[in-house]
Amino acid sequence: MNKNRRGPTKTSEEKKRAGIFSVFRGIFLFILFLFIGAAAFASVLTVIMLQDIMRDLPPVENMRTPSLTSVVYDRHGSVIAKLFEENRTWTELGQISPWAVKSVLAAEDSEFYEHQGIRLKAIVRAAVNDLILRGKLQGGSTITQQVARMMFLTRERTLKRKASEAIQAIKMEKKYTKDQILELYMNMAYFGQGAYGITAASQNYFGKSAANLTLAEASLLAGLLPAPNAYNPIRHLDKAKVRQSYVLGRMTDTGMITEQEKSQAFAANLTYAVASADAKVRFIMEDAPHFVSHILFKELLPKYGRDRIYKGGLTIRTTIDLDLQRHAEEVISKMKFEGALACLDPNTGEILALVGGRDFNDSKFNRATQAYRQPGSAFKPIVYAAAIENGFRPVDRILDAPLKFPNGWSPQNSDNKFKGEITLINALSQSVNTAAVRLAQVTGVDAIRNQARRMGITTKYLPEDLSVALGSSSVTPLEMAAAFCVFANNGHRVEPYGVREILDSNGDAVEQNGPVITDALSPETAVTVRSMLMQAVSWGTGTRANLAKEGYQTFGKTGTTNEWTDVWFAGGTPDLVSVVYVGNDNHKTLGRAFGGTVAAPVWKEFMEQAVKIMKTPDKFQIPSGVGVQSVTICRSTGYLATKSCPSKANILMAIGQAPESYCPWHGGEFLAAQNDTNAPQLLLTSMDDENRLIYALALPNTDEEPQVFEPVNAPAPQLPEPELAPYIDDPSPAIELEQRYQDLLKQYSIQ
Repeated sequence: MNKNRRGPTKTSEEKKRAGIFSVFRGIFLFILFLFIGAAAFASVLTVIMLQDIMRDLPPVENMRTPSLTSVVYDRHGSVIAKLFEENRTWTELGQISPWAVKSVLAAEDSEFYEHQGIRLKAIVRAAVNDLILRGKLQGGSTITQQVARMMFLTRERTLKRKASEAIQAIKMEKKYTKDQILELYMNMAYFGQGAYGITAASQNYFGKSAANLTLAEASLLAGLLPAPNAYNPIRHLDKAKVRQSYVLGRMTDTGMITEQEKSQAFAANLTYAVASADAKVRFIMEDAPHFVSHILFKELLPKYGRDRIYKGGLTIRTTIDLDLQRHAEEVISKMKFEGALACLDPNTGEILALVGGRDFNDSKFNRATQAYRQPGSAFKPIVYAAAIENGFRPVDRILDAPLKFPNGWSPQNSDNKFKGEITLINALSQSVNTAAVRLAQVTGVDAIRNQARRMGITTKYLPEDLSVALGSSSVTPLEMAAAFCVFANNGHRVEPYGVREILDSNGDAVEQNGPVITDALSPETAVTVRSMLMQAVSWGTGTRANLAKEGYQTFGKTGTTNEWTDVWFAGGTPDLVSVVYVGNDNHKTLGRAFGGTVAAPVWKEFMEQAVKIMKTPDKFQIPSGVGVQSVTICRSTGYLATKSCPSKANILMAIGQAPESYCPWHGGEFLAAQNDTNAPQLLLTSMDDENRLIYALALPNTDEEPQVFEPVNAPAPQLPEPELAPYIDDPSPAIELEQRYQDLLKQYSIQ
């Protein structure tokens, strides 16, 4: 045996292959190690990231409170305006059309009731697309994820936000039922046109409630959700129809509808509502803009703040009657000049209609509540009320004669004529200026001012001199309406108010308002003055306002200021009091325009329909216990009228105050008149010594001296400055108030 013989040896080629295998194995092990390490590292990072995300996420119980639309209603429940940051009205799922629910599910998440908050397939598909599109994150979100984003997160397109969204969705599915989550989505989703939620979308696009949506309408709305502005059917109908077709197709694929229902819905001819808002608008004033602005800036925003009003979902029930308001706006819009109208329920003070100008779009200046203007002779009934409350009577007489005070002030009548001795009923009905000034002298300026305050005149521009008798104060139409309510309701002051009730989003009362009533006049005085003002529209300066032919008792008074700058008519019928003001904002003359020729016809046009809309009674009711009696007097002398008296007036007076004898000028017995303890008196001032013999009423066919009386013991007259321009210092300049409106919008971040 050869001791040097060995076994087989490896060739160099085999050694080479073994070396290569060893290298690859090392590389593989290295790569595997790197992969395992990277995976472990990624897992650690993922856990850290998820822990970080979960630590930052709020509990699902702390979802943000949805911003809800507050709605303003008229007295009958009709919508006047909507106030919102996001135009949204919360609606329970059961009150939403089933077609709307199915359309949204088909379009957004057909497996909603099967998954647990997320869909893994959709997430993977979205992730692949994200990689392809280099970080531009795609969809794949379930309805629950979308709700999580709406309620807790931002719309930031990042991986962290997507992860946060998924985590919150899973947590929400454990906390809430599927129907609760779906209800959230149906109310939170944005549909374009400023509409948040299905109810606002239904109203904005189709003018109907969410409960009444058809398949065609619902499928079109569901198609808007990915890009509401791009698919807006009012602007881009072709694109909207493409999306509608997609939604209907998904509904067919999932068995929600048949092919026939799909075809019919797609072919349906839909009628769209006029777009009323976009995402930037903070309120929709469909009607009564001056009234809504008044309660908004005067009451609601100062009291409750912007967030409560614009996000709180309040129900605001007002006193306005929408039909009456629309009629008022139509009447005022036809006027040649600017103006205002205020209509109140005299028994409660409720504002029934309020118009602050011809066109709110042209001018935000609310002349009904902000325009302080001189009422002229429309203020005289307050003067006469103070006089009668202080013991004077409609049958008493006063001089219509020249007046010139030591400081040079010399008030004139509009016709520059003097009628001599006249009764108070004649002086008021024919709006005699010199008589009103004399009556103010014998009554006292302080008594008139106090009476005005008791009746609801709140202006700070109430003069402390005799010019108050001629309406030189500056008042708003609304406060004039409040004052005239006293005559309509038998002597009570009522505070005007526009908000009846406010309810929160749960229906609980936040605020409730009712009449605030105080005594202003004795009922006998109120009824007496009202009967005098009924004569003013029967044969005085207010005949163009009379509704007697329509069967309604009417009272009122005209008002005209110097140079025909402002004209008024203030008055009422049973259960309604209205004031119409007409004038230029720059106080330029209206051109020989009088309250009786310009304002009274406007007032009548409004009131002719107002009494029908409000279904008011046609006659005033005098409460039992009010001590008045009806008497027919001679308008010239104040005595009881005979058949021969050329002009008569039927008025109401306090029992025991009426004359008991008949007019001796027109057939009555002179001796009986002389012995009548209730005979009309001639009211004289200390300045009437020279005038009384010239202008006093002389008995016909007799040498008897005119019947005269001693001057009434009145305080020294308080005199105005002569020839003082009425608006030299305008208390309510239109330009400033227009700017004030814009400032309020900025103050409350409404625009």
